[in-house]
Amino acid sequence: MTIEARMASERLPGKVMLPLAGEPMLQRLVERARRASSVDLVIVATTDRPADRIILDLCDRIGCPVHAGPVDDITERLLGAARRYDADVLVQLTGDNPLVDPGHIDATVALLHKRECDYAANNLVPGLPIGFDVRAFRVAALERSSILSSDPVDRVHGSYFLARHPELFSQAGWTADDGALRWPDLRLTVDEPADYELVRRTFETLHAENRDFRAEAVVALLRQRPDWVALNATVRQKAAAER
Repeated sequence: MTIEARMASERLPGKVMLPLAGEPMLQRLVERARRASSVDLVIVATTDRPADRIILDLCDRIGCPVHAGPVDDITERLLGAARRYDADVLVQLTGDNPLVDPGHIDATVALLHKRECDYAANNLVPGLPIGFDVRAFRVAALERSSILSSDPVDRVHGSYFLARHPELFSQAGWTADDGALRWPDLRLTVDEPADYELVRRTFETLHAENRDFRAEAVVALLRQRPDWVALNATVRQKAAAER
């Protein structure tokens, strides 16, 4: 599994190091990702820029494997991590989604293997909140996509070419199909200060009760706190071509 993380961000610089319950957001995401039973190794995929040395230092402190690669070519960054740690399947997470559910990781990996496909995800069809995104794919498919596309938009999103071309890569998807988790307009990704405030309040409330809290607890809490949900209700979701 890879978690993309870097310090540069136009709207909220250094967001992956912002605190959640006393530790950096990136560390909290690593902790949650490690709870997925289908994952052999969690790797932070950062950049080779000097500003991201702080991420390398954090990974060293928490004993997390790390790979530093190109800034704007995330496809190559992911492939570099896969080659370095001899992976044949990758799960792709991003460092701005610290509420990702380990159970969703396991469900996506299980679907990839059950359907014997190239690419599986829980966001091919809207349903789950923004920020619960999990993508799993075969490294061989990512290698092929790297050959087929040099488009910067594809490269900056890593597996974007796989998702956009079901005629070339076999796909399988799942999403929330009932009221318990279905809330596609809820923003739980961290792009702006208002996003961080919502995620911080949510994480710290649930973490104090149960460090292994799941997606259902997140959604149940926020259905009771419309005042919190309103904090980032006007934040615009970035288009694929944006960083």
